Amino acid sequence: MAPTPLTRQVAARIVDYIRDERADPGTRLVERTLAEHLRVSRSPVRSALRLLEDTGVVAPAERGGYTVVRTGDQLDDVAVANDDEARYLRIAADRLDGKLPDRVTESALTRQYDLSPADLNRTLRRIATEGWIERLPGYGWEFQPALTSERAYADSYRYRLITEPAAILEPTFALDHRAIEEVRAQQRKLADGAIHDVGNAELFALNRAFHEAIMECSGNTFLIEGLRRIDNLRRLIEYRRSLERDRAIIRCREHVEIADLLLAGRRADAAELMREHLSTVGEEKVADNARR
Repeated sequence: MAPTPLTRQVAARIVDYIRDERADPGTRLVERTLAEHLRVSRSPVRSALRLLEDTGVVAPAERGGYTVVRTGDQLDDVAVANDDEARYLRIAADRLDGKLPDRVTESALTRQYDLSPADLNRTLRRIATEGWIERLPGYGWEFQPALTSERAYADSYRYRLITEPAAILEPTFALDHRAIEEVRAQQRKLADGAIHDVGNAELFALNRAFHEAIMECSGNTFLIEGLRRIDNLRRLIEYRRSLERDRAIIRCREHVEIADLLLAGRRADAAELMREHLSTVGEEKVADNARR
């Protein structure tokens, strides 16, 4: 599976950390220390270290964990996030702007974006993993539907406003304490200032993870898959938005409050706050899109 945007971002920050600390080869990297320094949970740090192992930046330590392999100038050719992310977002923006047809070939994309076959293949694998492009039988690729109109975007929030609060009240709802505590910790870090260090793609991934973690507790397969489908469709339009971070911090705090209510067993209150949260966010985002 292709690395997520969050994994790439964390991996790039670990590379900067190794460079800034002037770590010598063999220096042990402690997962918990990195998580605290980068203000993220340990899960994305673990995934990022595995990615850096693949690129030869770190290597497994004898007693577990990782040690530094490449340092200083040796890190200059390591591009785990920035180039890939810029390339990915450019294709996403062109797709939303109608600059790319429904069906494309690798040769055409290589020429249009001046990419090497390896770079293009890596980008297409990520897009395919996220579900907005599929390989055609035999030859070429086909983009999948995405939300591009103001009306469709508004409808997606109406759908979420109806389903997400209701999912919390489902008779089959069973709280996954570990999952909710993890996404709560991620939202707390964002609200405490980490939100200023993440891009739109990473912020979308973190917020999506929060809402989907709660939905998965519902035990209702149709509700779970419905939200995932909506998130896949709205992914591109979210990636290109320039979100006001101070306002986003308020929404992250609301996420934390919802998680706290769930962890306290107050499902009815959590459902009501979720309804208020989605209503406000939906109105803000639709208004933002109308001004674009």
